[in-house]
Amino acid sequence: MIPPATKKFIDSLIDYYISEAASYKQLAKTYYEEIEDTNANTFGIIVGCVYSGFLQAYQNQKQKPSLEDTQEFTRMIKLRAAQIKRSILDAKT
Repeated sequence: MIPPATKKFIDSLIDYYISEAASYKQLAKTYYEEIEDTNANTFGIIVGCVYSGFLQAYQNQKQKPSLEDTQEFTRMIKLRAAQIKRSILDAKT
């Protein structure tokens, strides 16, 4: 089970990346020739950044997330996926 402080941190990361979706969409457009779906690419970048933060939170505590922790992280992302997607679609670039 993800510790409550880490969950709060992950939620704050998601909030941050949602608020900065336009910047990440602009970054994703850089790879348009390789990956034509800019919105899907942006989603992947955002989730990857949040996942990196998730792993860093464990590393800072000299721990590794368990399979259950990783599954819980995935559920957290799925619960907020529509919100992330909406921020990407609404992003002005």
